[in-house]
Amino acid sequence: MSSERTNRITGSTSFRLTLWYALIFITSFAALFVLAYVLLSNSIRENNRQVAQAKLQEYSKLGQTQGLDAMLGQIKHDDEANTVTGYYIRLSDSENNTVHETVPEGWRRADPKDIAQTRFTGRQKWALVRLGPQGLTGEIRTVIISRDVGLQVGFGREERLRLLGHFQKNALLIAVPVLVLGLLSGYLMANRALSPVKHLIKAFRRIDQGQYDARVPTQAHGNELAELVILYNTMLDRIENLITGLRASLDNVAHDLRTPLTRLRATVETALATGNDEDTLREALADVAEESARIVSMLNTLMDISEAETGVMRLSLEPLDVGLLVKEAADLYRDAAEDLGLILQANVAESTVIQADRNRLRQVLANLLDNSLKFTPSGGRVDMSVSTENNSAIIQVKDTGIGIEPDDLPHIFDRLYRGDKSRSQRGLGLGLSLVRAVVTAHNGQVQVESHPGQGAEFTVILPVESK
Repeated sequence: MSSERTNRITGSTSFRLTLWYALIFITSFAALFVLAYVLLSNSIRENNRQVAQAKLQEYSKLGQTQGLDAMLGQIKHDDEANTVTGYYIRLSDSENNTVHETVPEGWRRADPKDIAQTRFTGRQKWALVRLGPQGLTGEIRTVIISRDVGLQVGFGREERLRLLGHFQKNALLIAVPVLVLGLLSGYLMANRALSPVKHLIKAFRRIDQGQYDARVPTQAHGNELAELVILYNTMLDRIENLITGLRASLDNVAHDLRTPLTRLRATVETALATGNDEDTLREALADVAEESARIVSMLNTLMDISEAETGVMRLSLEPLDVGLLVKEAADLYRDAAEDLGLILQANVAESTVIQADRNRLRQVLANLLDNSLKFTPSGGRVDMSVSTENNSAIIQVKDTGIGIEPDDLPHIFDRLYRGDKSRSQRGLGLGLSLVRAVVTAHNGQVQVESHPGQGAEFTVILPVESK
């Protein structure tokens, strides 16, 4: 295996997580072993103390009730019957001389002076006694039976160390399987934890290769990585929609620019071909100016929409009476409506003041009116109204036109989108996009309701000026 591949493996997050999980697993096992060792050691020690304490109480009670001979007889009987195996028992007189002594194997190297001394220093509590040069110790406790008699019972650590030694050996035997299990568990847990990340990497690589429909498989459980995958897929959907929309927009822009540019070229070529006739040249220049204005209007509108959607549109906010603004728009378009054989009415019941940009709001009303007049046949009508509801100003533009197809309804506010029925009408396909962008920049919203053949109703909702 090359050093580069080795470095790539050892430097990977999967490898590091495997080691971390394995380390946590093995450390947890070691901590549990230490805890179990301490608890077992304390348990054996406490058990020895309880047995020794029980013998102390038994012999002490027997000496106090039946006399020292009976107590001594019981001690010898227990010694012969091996019922106190491993326990040191000493009976002393008033001079602290040994009257009787039961000495187990582990206590034979103990210094008798140390044991005798514990009658005074360890009275009524456990005292430590050295049991030889190896550093082994035992515990002993003293009970005074009478003024002349003392009873001592002790136990060593041999049995406890023997049991703890067996425990250590068994722990070492399972240490290797635990190490292997820890590494295996760490590997599986790391792979499981990083599974969404690996799917993300695969999706990134597919996208880098031009497969924009690549998605990451979602998981059933809702952890943080699963939520990240969902957000990532949602982001990819939005990016794909944006790319698709951008392509469609570019196609529409190219199509809509091709027409005026073609007219410009044809006009110029015609003017050049006709010679120096002043009237022909003047007419050609007028056509060029008109088509140029159309192109500039399209580009300016696109820039306005982009500024509004990105939040950088500069608004000159001032207190405006929406009702007066609606009446002005109706008066401005009333002659055009009459020329088309339409009735245009503005119904304003009360004064409604909002904070808005006057020119931008005029653009909104102009585009809504232009849209309604364009798609309403002769003999129809367009009604505008203003009302206040839930601290919001409601502007409605309702017409009796051809309506909007259900398939077109979700897209009418998209840039350069033109439904099938609007293809025959001259326009840029940007008016309603600008309406939504400007209304959104004013922290408002625009809605539409329409059915084919039953007209359309556009509703603009804007926040009312705070009192």
